[in-house]
Amino acid sequence: MNIFATVLTNAAPSANYRGESEQNRSVIQRVTQGRYEFAVISPEAMRNALRETLSVFKLPCNRSRLHNEEQLAVRFQDYPYPERFVDDFFFGYLVADRKQVPAAVVAERQLQFKRDSVLRMNLAKALEPYRHDAIFTQSPLTVSSPWQNATSSALLHRETTVTAYQYPFALNLDDCRLDDMQNPVEGVQAPGGGTYATRGEQYRDWLRHLLVSIAELNGVAGNHARSYFEMSPSSILVRATDSLVAGYDSYAFRPDGSLPEVIDGIENGDYPGEEFYLGGRVVREVLDAEQREKLEQKGVHLRRLPRQALEDIAILATGCGFQPESAKD
Repeated sequence: MNIFATVLTNAAPSANYRGESEQNRSVIQRVTQGRYEFAVISPEAMRNALRETLSVFKLPCNRSRLHNEEQLAVRFQDYPYPERFVDDFFFGYLVADRKQVPAAVVAERQLQFKRDSVLRMNLAKALEPYRHDAIFTQSPLTVSSPWQNATSSALLHRETTVTAYQYPFALNLDDCRLDDMQNPVEGVQAPGGGTYATRGEQYRDWLRHLLVSIAELNGVAGNHARSYFEMSPSSILVRATDSLVAGYDSYAFRPDGSLPEVIDGIENGDYPGEEFYLGGRVVREVLDAEQREKLEQKGVHLRRLPRQALEDIAILATGCGFQPESAKD
């Protein structure tokens, strides 16, 4: 089974997720679609935030960011080990110089030097075009202090946009190895200090935590001292299907938060409604009562909160929701 989803965030002023600065001008990364430019956020930034969130949930992560270096820097705790580290398992890795890994480690772990990401993501794209808005702030002169960053005051120029973002992600549940109930687990501790009986139990727990991390995604990029922008879903569209493709526009949300292509396709029988899960504002505020009734008759799962829709997917995939009491027979 494949899981295809599109997340829509809340709209807020955004001045982070920027590219390189031009002198004192902080530039937002953008792409052109048609005649307009749209702010974007890289999947690498979102994956890094997911990694840090999984670490907060006490899952073992191999890579960690170093924030006190002269350039972007990371530290690896060990050689790649997807059976031990949740980030190696879900996000993949590449060992460019194979000679750096001892032969004994390669033999013991049956190490793959290149592992594709199980979690597939694409750019987060703004719903509204970038209007070339900017904010100017004044950096003060530092006087009579033990240290200073500059010898004069400076005018800081920040490109800014007010928009929601949408981004797609996909998972192939076969790649998650949820049915591996034969191999025992050694050396992997569950959050809270517990242990796993089998690899399948371990990977099911990791998948549930990954879905929770998407439901609570935050801290995606730098500059949060100036701009706080949550990447958790305001609305979410999910399709659980045996199809190898989503079959609809993976950037399906319109600026008003609607999903006209998907809703029309379900109502007209183009898509099997029972495969779809909708959660959040699109259910509470965008769809009217008549549309909700039609979708429910088609088998669509409607949830008031995005987290509830993601928990439905967790139960479908693993038999258990985000809390132990939500386990299903």
